[in-house]
Amino acid sequence: MKNIAIIGAGGFGREVKTILDSINKIIPTYNFLGFYDDGFEQGEIVNGHPVLGNVEAINAVSQACSIVIAIADPKTKFTIFSKIKNQNISFPTIIHPNTLISDDFVEIGNGNIICAGCIITCNIVIKDFVILNLMCTVGHDTIISSFSSFMPSVNISGEVLIHEKVYVGTGAKIINQLEIGQSTIVGAGAVVSKSLPEYCTAVGIPAKPIKFHN
Repeated sequence: MKNIAIIGAGGFGREVKTILDSINKIIPTYNFLGFYDDGFEQGEIVNGHPVLGNVEAINAVSQACSIVIAIADPKTKFTIFSKIKNQNISFPTIIHPNTLISDDFVEIGNGNIICAGCIITCNIVIKDFVILNLMCTVGHDTIISSFSSFMPSVNISGEVLIHEKVYVGTGAKIINQLEIGQSTIVGAGAVVSKSLPEYCTAVGIPAKPIKFHN
């Protein structure tokens, strides 16, 4: 059993804990130690498990430990990852057993979280620290770059290129053969029918940029 802890004791962090439970029911794999969270007091109990400290405390861990970054905001997720310098820490990809991932040329990197009901077809690259929340679908020949996050029921059609730190809201749809620029935000329920530039927020049907940000 591998020691593991979750960064984030909020709602999504608690949901990720249930993914670990589902994995352990099939093959005992992880010994859950607790949560790390800057917004909670050390020793506070969340769903029966302790808050082990803030994110900086991870750098003092003296034994091998796996960490899951259960933070949806891409910028925050990247910042947290950048603070962890401890060689004892690893970042496994966590996949709910109730997912459909083909064996046909699918590459999945480190630190990803893939939730229940997701479907990942063929010839797909998912890089590092990507979140695919409940019931997301990813179509053929798609590339998802690191630190991007997709909320429940996002549908990504085939041949889509998604750059780093993209955030896509619940129920959004991305049509095939498009490109989403770095750090762009796609609003919930949007339908992306044209490629989007970097550093924008796009909403609506069809999705259009309404503002740009750094």
